[in-house]
Amino acid sequence: MEKKTARLTLLIDPNKKKAFEQLCASQDLTPSQVVRQMIREYLREHGVSYETEGRNPES
Repeated sequence: MEKKTARLTLLIDPNKKKAFEQLCASQDLTPSQVVRQMIREYLREHGVSYETEGRNPES
């Protein structure tokens, strides 16, 4: 996992947020874990590579 972090702020409908948090909890995951995974998958799907702390670029 990356060592450095940056904050991403987004606005979301309160009902969607609640449903998302409940789904994450039911899967024993935090919303942050799920969002990070979605971002990694989205980047991979679109062929975007990036560097992570102490590793070669992801592809």
